[in-house]
Amino acid sequence: MDTSASAAEQPRRQVYLQPVMAGALAALVGYASTFTLVLAALTAAGASPQQAGSGLFSVCIAIGILNIVVAARAKTPISFAWSTPGVAFLLTVGEPVGSFPAVAGAFLVAAGLIALTGLVRPLARAIAAIPSALANAMLAGMLLTLCLAPITAVAEMPLLALPILLSWMIALRFARRYAVPVAVVVTGVVLATTTHLPSGALDGAWPALVPVVPEFTWDAIVRLGLPLYVVTMASQNLPGIAVLKANGYSVQPAPVFVMTGITSAITAFFGGHTSNLAAITAAICAGPEAHPDKDARWPAPVAAGAVYLLLGPAASLAAAFIAASPPILIQAVAGLALLSSLAAALSGALAEEETRLPAILTFVATASGVTIIGLGAPFWGLVGGIALLLILRSRTGT
Repeated sequence: MDTSASAAEQPRRQVYLQPVMAGALAALVGYASTFTLVLAALTAAGASPQQAGSGLFSVCIAIGILNIVVAARAKTPISFAWSTPGVAFLLTVGEPVGSFPAVAGAFLVAAGLIALTGLVRPLARAIAAIPSALANAMLAGMLLTLCLAPITAVAEMPLLALPILLSWMIALRFARRYAVPVAVVVTGVVLATTTHLPSGALDGAWPALVPVVPEFTWDAIVRLGLPLYVVTMASQNLPGIAVLKANGYSVQPAPVFVMTGITSAITAFFGGHTSNLAAITAAICAGPEAHPDKDARWPAPVAAGAVYLLLGPAASLAAAFIAASPPILIQAVAGLALLSSLAAALSGALAEEETRLPAILTFVATASGVTIIGLGAPFWGLVGGIALLLILRSRTGT
């Protein structure tokens, strides 16, 4: 009896190991890539160091809970992150009239509009009706830059990056399922043996939630709240839906928008900006490298949520270690994890001749990285692809 139970337990551990490693990687990549941007943006908007730390801490808790609860209940690799384009936009706006309380008020307005999008069904249905070829093309354009990171890392830091790349290639040959986890472990060893924290890096208190009483000013709502809503929907939630669709998952966006809107409203009272669907890191959790079986990938966001909850209260240690680590190495291992997703997205985008040219337009526009009137390249890539598709269909009368 014990032997059979042990035999049954072993495959179960093997099933969960791969998505758990993928989810942990997604969270580390998401946090390491932009946590400094979050702190800088909140500070530029008038937050004190304590308020900026509270904002980051609160969003870590929010997306940690969202990842765990939603993925575990839906048994689907739906993953959440903070709005990186949102904080990039916030960094350019500066401090509005009313200082940081007005910023918190603008965060509340943006959160309310996101929830309203989920409650107004036609808006949610329009977002869900993205042609699959264009969704794949947009995903491929988003992934391209990160998938180039392993080659860039080898060129910039060959002694550190080559062991990571070689370990992935060797594991791919002999144990394909564990190629990315092996690369993650090797990356951790490389960073642990080469990263040296500066003296005093861990000084200071642990982060705490600092309440902010929101104020509503016309200046902050118009300059910050409304654009933040548009940027978050166009550059995060829309690509997030596209990533899931490109990997074969059908998700009703309305409940997701309502949940993220409510969560964002709560974190606004602690200086946190919007939470939303993950985009690029979502491909790590929902793609084939998380697990060959698409029904077994849902533990990846659960693991990502757990890592975010750990990174929140340990922000001082995590920030010091990650800030002292070469970011190109973290990007490199993420790029290796996303190569399969890139290949699948390109294959899906180019499968049908009718949508091939619109898909290519979407791909190159998204990969360009341009930002126009505050809206990122994924939005304009999708707009261009849909416009060309409509023009071609009108010409043929279909």
